[in-house]
Amino acid sequence: MKTLIAALMVALLAGCATPRIDTSHTAKGQSSRVKFVVLHYTVADLPRSLKILTEQVVSSHYLISDEAKPVIYRLVDESRQSNHAGVSNWKTYTQLNATSVGIEIVNPGFTDTPQGRVWYPFPQAQIDQLKLLLKQIMERHNIPPENVLGHADVAPQRKQDPGPLFPWHQLAQAGMVVWPDGERLAAARALHALAAPEVGWFQRQLAVFGYAVPQTGVLDAATRAVITAFQMRYRPAVIDGTPDAETAALLDALTVPAAVPVSGAPVVAPVAAKP
Repeated sequence: MKTLIAALMVALLAGCATPRIDTSHTAKGQSSRVKFVVLHYTVADLPRSLKILTEQVVSSHYLISDEAKPVIYRLVDESRQSNHAGVSNWKTYTQLNATSVGIEIVNPGFTDTPQGRVWYPFPQAQIDQLKLLLKQIMERHNIPPENVLGHADVAPQRKQDPGPLFPWHQLAQAGMVVWPDGERLAAARALHALAAPEVGWFQRQLAVFGYAVPQTGVLDAATRAVITAFQMRYRPAVIDGTPDAETAALLDALTVPAAVPVSGAPVVAPVAAKP
């Protein structure tokens, strides 16, 4: 009986033992899980945003409040996946939850009125905190400026955030997102001044930039949604999804053959990201 008990104890202890792991070697072929940053607005005030993002399935890595002195809440560690992007696409990637850091920004989004849709601006103090946070994340994971995106970029058929009043140009000035070079944009405007390209051209160039867009040559609702997402970033004064000459010029300047941040630091034109 004693022998049986001893055998059982040995088996139990063996099952609970911690494996010995040698960490003296490190593989060269590795990189961060994080390839992208996706920006959102919450369409809710701070208390409700915190409740939703901590008690429901939807989540984000960070939440930035809209107070006079904004607070950055870390809700999910960057080493773990948060559920912020949903069904999403960018370049060769799908389901961006697995490869991105999500940042929610407290903002009401928009209100539809009899006079039209009214969008809400972002307080400068909030954007200042976002830039500080973004800088750290981008450095930590070696994220290039072309991979800092809005929810509308990765899910244009169902999302509008962070909306046309989000100050993308400020991030460009800080070298955090790509922006069309002034000389290239002027040349592209002259090229497209007489007429905008055909719809198929827009679809191809939007895909080169990174969007998931139909390649049908037809101006359907899905294509308009993608053009609207692009316009919200680069031409927010008019976001009707029309493939016009100014949108063509902006797209041309960003995709053929290179784009640079406003700060002047060169970056390679957007290409398919490697897994």
